[in-house]
Amino acid sequence: MITVMEKSTSGMLAVHATGKLTDDDYKDIWIPAQEAVIERNGKARALLYMDADFKGWELKAMWQDAKFGLRHRKDFSKLAVVGGPDWARWGVKLGELLMDCEVRLYEPERLGEAMTWATAP
Repeated sequence: MITVMEKSTSGMLAVHATGKLTDDDYKDIWIPAQEAVIERNGKARALLYMDADFKGWELKAMWQDAKFGLRHRKDFSKLAVVGGPDWARWGVKLGELLMDCEVRLYEPERLGEAMTWATAP
């Protein structure tokens, strides 16, 4: 499940991921919210916080993530990824090769620092 975090701003979308992410999480929350930030600002900043209960993505959700990432790979200026299992963090590092933005990984206890970095223009 994805929920939009209260610390999101007009230029930065922060989301909290827990459990297993679904196709509906992407279609109903993540993609429309990110596209709104991109439309307002030209480029988006994003923060993905994966808590200790994060279990990964359903296959359809992975497909939505890949399609969105490729379509908008030049539309991000920053991506902060906080927490998550090692395998997910490695996936983010591989995905970074396709993104045209700065990507930083943070441990869960550094969520505040990640939020400050992602929020700054």
